[in-house]
Amino acid sequence: MKDITETVAFKTEEIKRDNIKKVLFLVDEALTVRGYNVVNQLAGYLISNDPAYISSHNNARTIIQSVDHYDIIEELVHYYLEGNKK
Repeated sequence: MKDITETVAFKTEEIKRDNIKKVLFLVDEALTVRGYNVVNQLAGYLISNDPAYISSHNNARTIIQSVDHYDIIEELVHYYLEGNKK
């Protein structure tokens, strides 16, 4: 039987990264459905922090604003560098 008083350690960085990934996939889907170039729209948003780059379709604009845009940039750089190590 498991001890229910046992302390559980959550990996906050992992949870944060998973949340950013989910947000980006939801926004990608909404922008794609609307026919937008997802990379251009996300880049415009991340550079300017102007939510007008993101469609309000399926609440994509609200969803992306739930995460600080600097955190998204940091995660994208981390993901790119991690995936391209030789």
